[in-house]
Amino acid sequence: MANFPVVDVGKLNTEERPAAMEIIKDACENWGFFELVNHGISIELMDTVEKLTKEHYKKTMEQRFKEMVTSKGLESVQSEINDLDWESTFFLRHLPLSNVSDNADLDQDYRKTMKKFALELEKLAEQLLDLLCENLGLEKGYLKKVFYGSKGPNFGTKVSNYPPCPTPDLIKGLRAHTDAGGIILLFQDDKVSGLQLLKDDQ
Repeated sequence: MANFPVVDVGKLNTEERPAAMEIIKDACENWGFFELVNHGISIELMDTVEKLTKEHYKKTMEQRFKEMVTSKGLESVQSEINDLDWESTFFLRHLPLSNVSDNADLDQDYRKTMKKFALELEKLAEQLLDLLCENLGLEKGYLKKVFYGSKGPNFGTKVSNYPPCPTPDLIKGLRAHTDAGGIILLFQDDKVSGLQLLKDDQ
């Protein structure tokens, strides 16, 4: 397989901009995804999001997940299960109306951090939309306007945990799927690998 496209956002304000834009063009035309580095969201904020997310899972979701696994008899499955994702998730809506303050499960620190993180993600998504406009020869802001629609953009965060599975050969962490949405920004755990991407049947 060809090298996975990595876009260094820091190079967009240097003489290396044309090469970085070419990587974005190739990624969009031939891959449908790319990795972003030097994107401007601080490592400290990302580490805090990751830490608080793991704490939140332990405190409020782990037991619920275990109860779901027990109720469905999933600890002792004998054959492959194709209609289940082995993940524990919750959703935060940011736009057009936020539900972060309404989620009773979230403590104050986590709410505050996720609101701050959402603002950074929104800025990054808008920057990416403008880069895509530039690559497509569209006026700046065109794609943002399209995604805004008449009521403003829909923007949310899906927070997922993938607990250890007793039968990983029989239950996938997440089934094969295509993401829906205009821009998907994925923040992957830096300690547990496993993200798989399909390109050219590989």
